[in-house]
Amino acid sequence: MLRIDSLKIYSDLTEEEVISKAIKKYSISKEDIISINIIKKSIDARDKNNIYYNYSFNIEVKDDKKYPKIKSIIKEEPKKLTPNRKSTYRPIIIGAGPAGLFCALKLVEYGYKPIIIEQGSKVEERIKTIEEYQNKGVLNERCNVQFGEGGAGTFSDGKLTTGVSSPLIREVLETFYRFGAPKEITYLNKPHIGTDNLRKIIINIRKYIEEKGGTYYFDTRFTNYTKENNLFRVECNTDSFITDTLVLAIGHSARETYKLLKEKKIPMKRKNFSIGLRIEHKQSMINKSQYGTRTKLNLPPAEYKLAYHGKERSCYTFCMCPGGEVIASSSSKGAIVTNGMSSFKRDKENANSAILVNVLTTDFSGEDVLSGMYFQEELEHKAYVLGGSNNNAPVQRLEDFLNNKETKRIGKIIPTYKPGYTLSNLNDILPKFVSDTLKEGILYFDKKIKGFANPDAILTGIETRSSSPITIVRNDELETAEANLYPCGEGAGYAGGITTSAIDGIKVATKIIERIDI
Repeated sequence: MLRIDSLKIYSDLTEEEVISKAIKKYSISKEDIISINIIKKSIDARDKNNIYYNYSFNIEVKDDKKYPKIKSIIKEEPKKLTPNRKSTYRPIIIGAGPAGLFCALKLVEYGYKPIIIEQGSKVEERIKTIEEYQNKGVLNERCNVQFGEGGAGTFSDGKLTTGVSSPLIREVLETFYRFGAPKEITYLNKPHIGTDNLRKIIINIRKYIEEKGGTYYFDTRFTNYTKENNLFRVECNTDSFITDTLVLAIGHSARETYKLLKEKKIPMKRKNFSIGLRIEHKQSMINKSQYGTRTKLNLPPAEYKLAYHGKERSCYTFCMCPGGEVIASSSSKGAIVTNGMSSFKRDKENANSAILVNVLTTDFSGEDVLSGMYFQEELEHKAYVLGGSNNNAPVQRLEDFLNNKETKRIGKIIPTYKPGYTLSNLNDILPKFVSDTLKEGILYFDKKIKGFANPDAILTGIETRSSSPITIVRNDELETAEANLYPCGEGAGYAGGITTSAIDGIKVATKIIERIDI
């Protein structure tokens, strides 16, 4: 296998044209090529007067010794598992988000037939339920942006970037491509699928799992479990099930399940998390700041990722959605929660991102493991009241936020939040350490992206669900203190986004497949 790194391309070309250029530049004979794949494409915009694409390739050839000037690497072979699990009981997975789905996918590939229990609806029905909330303010607490097939990521930008390094990242990207994602996600430096593609992909994954013998139970709420003679009785609102292997891929908003685990004395611990606001700018401003105005390349809507480290706290941008919208993401009545969402084209007028401040476990008094969760709930209710107690979100112009003044008018940037918004002063509901750090951070970010502190930029509250406030403790076999009970993904405290959640689902499935004792 040959590796070509950093091929600079200064024009918009198709994949075939780029590959042809690589072969020609490095004088590789087409007869020698077994396969050639783009493995990375990024945009280098450090010099606004000379922006270009950067490509890398893997080229499998018949004899790499014929090309001594090109770096040679060992071809990666997928890890082969040895199925040891002989049990006739079907594994049960609670939750059909990325962790649960990728756990189920790995299991069915090795002949196991999992049962997937999801309290929300399948995607087709979930879309209607969410639209009813956005258009009419009618919230379904069991099926919403947080709960339902595909998890919270289905109604997001579909961002697949991650800060972790894992060989399983390639498997996740290839799996999404296999089920309908654009091929470019397998090599883009910052891949995303978009909410429009994700909805179709999730359906394709479901159909495949069902064809392989897996069974879904939608609109089925996990309420309790008991264990006797190494068997779990899984209680739901409509039925009960027996298994010897239970996976909790519950998502970071599964607060009832957290309370259940606390009652059952399953070891959990508080973890740091973040809270903050959504900020909206004109996407055209972000493009100009990141790309300048001279390039002739047909570049995608620009992104950004920023961090500020203050004396007391840090803040950072999270889940940036180019050409997207701020969406209503609550899963309980009397609460406002925000998130961001984009289609694959990212073609709407505004850009948005969360700006978050770190919250530490030491910020809460007492020993209650769920203190962070209650802190989130309190802020979400305050946002609901500030918004008018009618499911409107409180919004504020940035200039007014910086000056601690209630907003009286909207400027050039129009809020995208549905079902509606109320002009407010978000300082009234934020802890002082959060509002102070946000103000410092936004002014600092303006030095990195000119126009970030635009007086008309819109802030919408409140963003509280960036990650789980707890970690469900597990051992080296990925079980809790209760044998064969597997906490998994973002809700368990072991992931932070679609890709890492999917990776954790694969890891848990691998442990189940290779178990010898059941």
